[in-house]
Amino acid sequence: MIRIFFTAGGFLLIALFAAAQAEPSRPPSRNALIYAELAKAPSKAAARRNPLENDPEAVAAGEKLFGEHCANCHGEAANGSKRGPSLRVDPVESATPGALFWLLTNGVVRKGMPVWSKLPEPQRWQLVSYIKSLGAASGPRAEGQPEVH
Repeated sequence: MIRIFFTAGGFLLIALFAAAQAEPSRPPSRNALIYAELAKAPSKAAARRNPLENDPEAVAAGEKLFGEHCANCHGEAANGSKRGPSLRVDPVESATPGALFWLLTNGVVRKGMPVWSKLPEPQRWQLVSYIKSLGAASGPRAEGQPEVH
């Protein structure tokens, strides 16, 4: 009787372990994949400094450009939408200006981010200035967006 109990208990442990191993891990979200693109910026591009970094008018100009070109997908307050991820998250906040510029220039077409290389370079730097001014969100987040701490 004791032997049967241990055998059944051992079987139960093996079954639980196997079930835990069989659960598929969640694939990364579409947004996480887009944020990961920032890390793909070549080191030379990521090291570029924003030439408008100290221009007090660059953030305001970037905000206007954001409203014209980016808000459709990323939302008016850059909190994200179903079409584009939030730009008020740690991966964006901690990205270098050069990495953001590189991503704007090259896009992530396979994931829905257009190429903005036709936008004049100073305007792309203004967008970078605005995006870097946002910081992480503290309010409600858009559906499907990662939590920001």
